[in-house]
Amino acid sequence: MILADLRRLGEARAPDDFAANVLRAVGLVDRYALLESPLGPVYVAWSGHGISAVMRAASDAAFEAAFAARFARPLLRAAEPPRQALARALAGRGEPRRLAYDLRCCTPFERDVLVKALEIPRGQVRPYAWIAREIGKPKAVRAVGGALARNPVPLLIPCHRVVRSDGTLGEYALGAGRKADMLAAEGLDVGQVEREAQRGVRLRGSRTTKIFCFPTCADARRIAPQHAVAFGSEREARAAGYRPCRRCRPAAA
Repeated sequence: MILADLRRLGEARAPDDFAANVLRAVGLVDRYALLESPLGPVYVAWSGHGISAVMRAASDAAFEAAFAARFARPLLRAAEPPRQALARALAGRGEPRRLAYDLRCCTPFERDVLVKALEIPRGQVRPYAWIAREIGKPKAVRAVGGALARNPVPLLIPCHRVVRSDGTLGEYALGAGRKADMLAAEGLDVGQVEREAQRGVRLRGSRTTKIFCFPTCADARRIAPQHAVAFGSEREARAAGYRPCRRCRPAAA
């Protein structure tokens, strides 16, 4: 009886979904769902390591094809909706910094850039050079831009909050126009940012505290108009006797 059963083992066939279920159980397959965002519906994928992708696509099939081309990993549509924290963060009502991210597709440098971008507060912007300096690679400004352009999870890791050193908004993984829309949705006066960029304003100081900030820093926004002074560079601000803000860190320590 036992020998007969053993002989039949070679005839046994696993269920069609067996391999996918095993991969999912050990965290080696990504799942995805279509979720609402400030830019409309977007596809979001996640694995056992964290959120792995945010993309706009015309259909499930188009997203699956784009995901396969970039990540070369198994992907399944989620049977259940993702955690509420993910949906809230994507909709702009939660805190993306508290989520886990799957950045296995990124180089160590790219991961450093993306993790630093997560520190930029909602409704504020920082230049590419700020990220380069903060991660200890002050000369890698162009490389920072490239890393942000390859951000696999835009909207959540806020590459839209990083701008050019001249103050202009620059490019965005989901479209330059979308960058302005995202910042405006976060409460930033994009028109004012662009006007200050045209005027050469890079920093804003307070005559009462003698501290200078990036113009969108929360502390800079609280400076009364009669006490505000504009600077075109760190050198200009320091020459006037001002010191950098400890919150937005507009200059090297």
